[in-house]
Amino acid sequence: MSALRITHAVGSSVTVRDGDVDLFTYVYQPDTVALESPKPYVHPIRTRRGDVVSLFRPHDHVWHKGIAWALPVVGDENFWGGPTYVHGQFYVQLPNNGVQQHEGELELEAGDRATIAHDLRWITEAGGVLFAEQRTLTALIVSDDAWALTFDTRLRNVSGAPIAIGSPTTRGRENAGYGGLFWRGPRSFTDGTLVAPGISGSGDDVRGARFEWMGFVGRHDDVDATSLVLMLDDSANPHHPPQWFARSEEFAALNPAPFFSEEVVVAPAETVRFRYAVGIADGGADAAEPLADVLRGILQPVLV
Repeated sequence: MSALRITHAVGSSVTVRDGDVDLFTYVYQPDTVALESPKPYVHPIRTRRGDVVSLFRPHDHVWHKGIAWALPVVGDENFWGGPTYVHGQFYVQLPNNGVQQHEGELELEAGDRATIAHDLRWITEAGGVLFAEQRTLTALIVSDDAWALTFDTRLRNVSGAPIAIGSPTTRGRENAGYGGLFWRGPRSFTDGTLVAPGISGSGDDVRGARFEWMGFVGRHDDVDATSLVLMLDDSANPHHPPQWFARSEEFAALNPAPFFSEEVVVAPAETVRFRYAVGIADGGADAAEPLADVLRGILQPVLV
């Protein structure tokens, strides 16, 4: 397998390169406006062939940014962006848009794998600190036409009080349990195909269902090519296997949603951990199950 290279724009972002292709850029200190709940994000994301499989700040949801760890219900705070769902009022813009703020130095390592690790503080709009986070992203090549990105987060409650992490569904909105590791796909992927164990269909077919993994197959304009984005939930994650918030109608989105219909309550000083593997492939639905097998093998050695 080819070695991966890292380019660091100090104070802003890290780009991981495979040969002549920039596989992705991780923006760890974005210049996002407060209304969009500033947070690190991964964009652009490319296949090994070089096709872009992510979308940044779409006009319909400007807080969607490639792949991001985004939570709409953290107690009464919003670390997703935009308005907050209030039952009986629908979405209301409240003074509660928090920020995931990078702290300290990045730890970077390149070679057969490229690793990015750093600490963050989750700060409310009022200035309180809810979580101290340790986050690690690792990229590796898994085949001639696919690569993988693992995402590992540990959230420690430093607020001094219990924190309930939920979703619009836990607050009363039916089948809208988004929150967690969220991917927004290119415009051309709209009306693409969602694939999961034993099923292939639209977002309406799979939204809210529980699966270990799910993939999105979409087509590109201009290059007339097909790509697969697949997410796999680690077996040790809370509420595994997760319900999924997924869309193909209106726009392309994929999100293993551990807080879809049930909150996760984090006690004071307690740490909650989530791990995921994301596969990016030049190919279609037939590549989904083999890619999921590879991702599962990557996650199996649990880091302590």
